[in-house]
Amino acid sequence: MKRTATRLADGRELIYYDLRDDAVRNTPDRRPLPEVATASEVRHDPLLGDRVVIASHRQTRTYHPPADACPLCPSRPGRDSEIPADDYDVAVFENRFPSLAGDSGRCEVVCFTPDHRASFADLTEERAGLVLDAWTDRTAALSRLPAVEQVFCFENRGAEIGVTLGHPHGQIYAYPFTTPRTELVLRSLAAHRERTGRNLFDDVVADERADGRRIVLEGEHWTAFVPRAAHWPYEVHLYPRRRVPDLLALDDAARTEFPQLYLELLRRFDRIFGAGEPPTPYISAWHQAPFGGWEGRGAGRADFALHLELFTIRRTSGKLKFLAGSESGMNVFINDVPPEAAAERLREVANQ
Repeated sequence: MKRTATRLADGRELIYYDLRDDAVRNTPDRRPLPEVATASEVRHDPLLGDRVVIASHRQTRTYHPPADACPLCPSRPGRDSEIPADDYDVAVFENRFPSLAGDSGRCEVVCFTPDHRASFADLTEERAGLVLDAWTDRTAALSRLPAVEQVFCFENRGAEIGVTLGHPHGQIYAYPFTTPRTELVLRSLAAHRERTGRNLFDDVVADERADGRRIVLEGEHWTAFVPRAAHWPYEVHLYPRRRVPDLLALDDAARTEFPQLYLELLRRFDRIFGAGEPPTPYISAWHQAPFGGWEGRGAGRADFALHLELFTIRRTSGKLKFLAGSESGMNVFINDVPPEAAAERLREVANQ
């Protein structure tokens, strides 16, 4: 992998990741961009104990541009984009409209491919491996920022999810705190250790493998399953066999096998609802151990298990799972698809 760092016209960082060592990325950004102005503020909710990010400047962000004006495509004569080069393998840059900025953290955009019409599932294993390398490199860099406590790499795919740019891309959020969801997991992790003396992540994966009904696919170094208490209609968790706290700790064998299994999962997701259906909307999210704030938690970073959670809000053909009263008002999910049935369906579409 070759890494080339540069700056956009307004000072934001842009990094190219290339498979070829002889790739040259020196095209300057000639756009007359104004200085980036952000208004991010993290506020504390005294009732729930969590945090809310207020980011009013995002109201003016780019919204469903036509394909010939996509800001994530390579630049062309007469049409400059966020990527000055006329081609790239993978590119990462600071978001022009970040939810988190300065002392409130950082937000980055990860462009998986220059092909506007593609998706992550269309990548080769080699290119998907390069994306994994980029996620890992950015996790390492962002974790060193003084304000950052947790790094979150994720992809939103599909207009139904709320995506405003159709180009295949993901994002990285570097939070200045441990997210509420992770806080809940850490409390469960510590309580399980106190109660049993064992690791909760290890027990969950071992129970799923022993049961077998919800296993979707297994490799030598990864296991993918629908969790017993899945919140979403089709939800898969992907764990490395060897527990590690973050992407940086994956060994070479797990890194090599990951693209094969992950691409297969994504392709199955697009086959769940049958031929003729539009691409399945999904969220794909890496859960990594926080890099700080472990004092008094009853667990350490080594107890956390890196894993990826992939899920869709489509519950059946033409119908979405909406977060209505129970989910949005009380955070009690109601799932219409039994996890065992979801796993069976994801196994059925393996060879279609």
